Amino acid sequence: MATTTDPVPNPGTDADRPAAEAALADVREPARFPYRTIAMGVVGSVLVLLASFGAAGVLVRDPVLGAGPLSWIRYGHGKALATVLLYAGFGLVVWAWVRLGRYALAGRIGARPVVVAALCWMVPLLVAPPLFTRDVFSYLGQGAQLLHGLDPYAYGPAALDTLPDVVQNVHPLWQTTPAPYGPLFLLVAKGIVSFTGNNMILGVIVTRLVLLVGLGAMLWALPRLVKHLGGRLPVTMWLAVASPMMVIHLVGGPHNDLMMLGLLTLGVLAALERRHLLAVVLVTVGMLIKPTAAIALPFLVWVWANHMPAEESLFRRFVKAVVPSLAVFGGVFVVGTWLSLGSFNLGWVTGLQAPQIIANWLNFPTGIGEIFYTLVNVVVDVQASPFVTVARGIAWVALAAFLVRQWWLSRHGGTEAIFRMALSLLAVAILAPPTLPWYLTWGFVIASAFPWKRLHLAAMVGVSMFLVLVYYPTGEQSLYDWWFIAIVIAASLYGAASLLRPDPLGLIAAWRREPRRPAEPSVTGEPTSPATR
Repeated sequence: MATTTDPVPNPGTDADRPAAEAALADVREPARFPYRTIAMGVVGSVLVLLASFGAAGVLVRDPVLGAGPLSWIRYGHGKALATVLLYAGFGLVVWAWVRLGRYALAGRIGARPVVVAALCWMVPLLVAPPLFTRDVFSYLGQGAQLLHGLDPYAYGPAALDTLPDVVQNVHPLWQTTPAPYGPLFLLVAKGIVSFTGNNMILGVIVTRLVLLVGLGAMLWALPRLVKHLGGRLPVTMWLAVASPMMVIHLVGGPHNDLMMLGLLTLGVLAALERRHLLAVVLVTVGMLIKPTAAIALPFLVWVWANHMPAEESLFRRFVKAVVPSLAVFGGVFVVGTWLSLGSFNLGWVTGLQAPQIIANWLNFPTGIGEIFYTLVNVVVDVQASPFVTVARGIAWVALAAFLVRQWWLSRHGGTEAIFRMALSLLAVAILAPPTLPWYLTWGFVIASAFPWKRLHLAAMVGVSMFLVLVYYPTGEQSLYDWWFIAIVIAASLYGAASLLRPDPLGLIAAWRREPRRPAEPSVTGEPTSPATR
């Protein structure tokens, strides 16, 4: 996952100490573009694009390759070859990302090269079929329902008898389930389908372009958030914008979480800058895209309360903050719902139960339930569902207690409240069923603006790789393919170690049969060594 060409500080114990990190942050080498690293990621992204036409979430009836001379890429050995090529491209993207992270940690580059790299890696994927998911087809199906007068909160896309290409590409699991998304996002999806009609390829591309509004909001807000939360901007951009979770999942997917996260980061920034009513408006609008954003609102109330004069009691300040917050939230919620659906339809609240039909061990309580079921089933023939249901019920109680505790510990406002808000978003993603890989971006994006230790960033590399690879490129989960998961875990651990030390197992050095020695800086800003000349 890395080469011997990257000079980085010793990642031992000293590198994780605050003093050493402060010294690392003070490195002031000229910021230069790592052209070769960016190019490596672009090559990987192009490979992913080319392979995606056979290995990703392709259409049931593909008007481009379906009957042409390249249709073999979608079947049999052709699809297997495309899958291998896609994983190779993904490996190059991750390799480039890890190299970029080492440069950012060493102070070799600023935030601009990181953003340029991320955008360069995203561009080829804008025209790719959906990657590691088929959710975008559900978005278009639900938008088509709203466009043609069907309530997406009462019926699944299968009830739609027009736009057959839109309906037939929705995953079978979601054909008859109501929409779990906010009404404002359904309005967005309706607008997209009104433009693209039955053209699914155009629908996927336009959806990606619309969701990039969320990325733009993040790119504007994160540098300002870093000033409040104390992080290092190049590292923040590397973690939040250039990671595989963003490039592959949120953009390559695509997922509407990207739009919600854009509004959430803007709302958190507004709260820290004492524009509290605007903060409540932005986060409420984010909730109308994806309900998860609502978790942030109680924490922003504490931020507001602690911006008031300290002469008053905390209770009085809280009341003065919560009353207008509730009024603004209620107004935006009612108006946004009415404008989106033409009525005050709260069906989307019950629609939140639909994703809970997904049951796999990526969701922690579901995994615990499955473990107990497996142990008991050795002795007695039983069904798995009671074990999973009980484990999920316990997890709901634990999650509620955790959220209340984090909220109370945030009562002094400031960065502490934002940090505990990020923890709460992560807890919801992990404990509330289901857990889908891109859900962890809810907390990661906000947390990226805080200071990070190198060891924790290395763990994030492994987690990011794992969360992409636990689903196949087609969008089906791979969690019970144990040999494949073992390979995924090994690759993720190697990727994590590569952030701390180039070529941690000496694989590349052994392959080239050359001694490992310190790299030398080049005039282009990219490190070089005899192994790469």
